[in-house]
Amino acid sequence: MKRESSMVVFGAAMLSSSMLLAQAAAPTTNTVGGREENQQDRIAQGVKSGQLTAGETKNLEGREANLNREIHADRAANGGTLTSVERQQINHQQNNLSKSISADKHNAATQNYKGEVGARQENQQHRIAQGIKSGSLSPAEAARAENRQQGINQEIRADRAANGGKLTAAEHTQINRQQNAASRQIRREKHDGRGR
Repeated sequence: MKRESSMVVFGAAMLSSSMLLAQAAAPTTNTVGGREENQQDRIAQGVKSGQLTAGETKNLEGREANLNREIHADRAANGGTLTSVERQQINHQQNNLSKSISADKHNAATQNYKGEVGARQENQQHRIAQGIKSGSLSPAEAARAENRQQGINQEIRADRAANGGKLTAAEHTQINRQQNAASRQIRREKHDGRGR
């Protein structure tokens, strides 16, 4: 009987200690870094699902990059930590960014892809989303990638509007060249070691 009860106590102790270790190892969304990671994941999901357009993503990633620079500067000025006032200010900015992510994901604007050119656009968006989610693209790099995609998207829309909804062979070739350059840049930035 004593042996059974000691086994139960031992098992309960092992379970509770493993739960504590798991909690300690998991990033929390209550920390500055945890919230940043959570927001990057939300942006990546919005890019992947088409809920965020290239312009919306560029804006959000630009704001995230500015916030990251501010956090870095504040920590550098204070020996690697944030003061309680700085933490409160950053929390407020992260709340505003979180509200913007939600608003942009749930507005009527969505990314719409057509044909072969559209399939390439969608593939580029998935690669950017994967880079955001994995952390291999920093917010600044993601913002630049989305800026390039937004420019290509605007050119496609203008070309199609001028040609009754279609692209000419020359326009198609030009768009492919631009997408190839954007693709190479995404790859370079994903593998440059400057992620989060």
